[in-house]
Amino acid sequence: MTDGDDDAGFRFAYEPGAVVYGEGRVADLERELAAIGAERGLVVAGETVGTTDAVVGPVREGLGDRLADVFAGTTPEKRLAQAAAAADAFEDADADAFVSLGGGSSLDVVKVASTLVASGQPYESALRDLERAGTVPVPDDELPPIVAVPTTLAGADLSVVAGITARRDTEPVVRGGVFDGRLMPEALVYDPDLFRTTPDGVLCASAMNGFDKGLETVYARNGTPVTDGTALRGLRLLSRGLPALGAGERDDDTMHDAIVGTVLVQYGASRGDGTTLSVIHAFGHGLARGYDIQQGAAHGVIAPHAVRDIFASVDGRRDELAEALGVADEADGPEATADAVVDAIDGIRAALGLPERLRDTAIPREDLPDIGQAVVDDGFMPNRPRGYDPDADAIEAVLERAW
Repeated sequence: MTDGDDDAGFRFAYEPGAVVYGEGRVADLERELAAIGAERGLVVAGETVGTTDAVVGPVREGLGDRLADVFAGTTPEKRLAQAAAAADAFEDADADAFVSLGGGSSLDVVKVASTLVASGQPYESALRDLERAGTVPVPDDELPPIVAVPTTLAGADLSVVAGITARRDTEPVVRGGVFDGRLMPEALVYDPDLFRTTPDGVLCASAMNGFDKGLETVYARNGTPVTDGTALRGLRLLSRGLPALGAGERDDDTMHDAIVGTVLVQYGASRGDGTTLSVIHAFGHGLARGYDIQQGAAHGVIAPHAVRDIFASVDGRRDELAEALGVADEADGPEATADAVVDAIDGIRAALGLPERLRDTAIPREDLPDIGQAVVDDGFMPNRPRGYDPDADAIEAVLERAW
């Protein structure tokens, strides 16, 4: 049911892992592994997170005797070589489960590593598949289970997909991904104490990415009443918590609103039959791939402009968004409602300290036509609201307005 199509039927098939939230709940990790039948968990984290005792120390303690080892070798580039190295570390440690610690990059690497462990596929073979088909084959065999311990707010945790890249020497970067319902983490532990260890800039930029998942799920053509409920409730929490987070607050109420809001906006957004991510995320892919710009920052710049462009063509469920963002009282007719929603989105961007214009980023203006075409061709664009059908020139015009 999207964009006022009240009579539409829907099918919602979703199998999320157990969601655990609360202060100090990382201490429950040993119990969560036991609940999924795992004896030894390999912690996979970034080079900084995995060597910072304030972050990895509580995870080690929480796993107790079920800690197999720590692999601190992922980076934001999400290289296939890192997944292969993590798969080797998994075998060397005699592990039977992965524990992803940190942001979405580590979780994506873990998902690909789980695929490689199950298939036994060597790196060079997987690289050829990625270069040829844009993916790494997921075998029919059972995959090692994944437990996710997020420390950012990008909302990439309750997901059945993973992005991955590779590069041979100085050749262009190869990008692709894996998609399978079995890649959903079997448990997810959200501990505010660990989120507090994340630097402000990283946490705030990631929060915009998560916030936009709520926006997109509401107006996506393949949304459902179930995802409406979680996304709208999540947006209410985020519209309250993210400005406080951007102001430097890390108190219990702020962390609750930011973390639980992020859990809710992504709940059901990535399922075995597809995803509700669409226009903003397609823009984000076009802007962030190949340029030195964090995806959350790209989302911050483009989200107000993308949503305004949607509203120029279709209703975009602006009334529901206005209510969730707390600006319904400012709306006096469709145009005023659209303006209020766009202003609220831009206010979240500003509160998080993210760039306002593309000219303030590393994006070259002369590349906007190519980026526009990449956005139109992105795999998320088919989920756009019905009636919104921009071509590459129209997308380039949005990019120019954001410049």
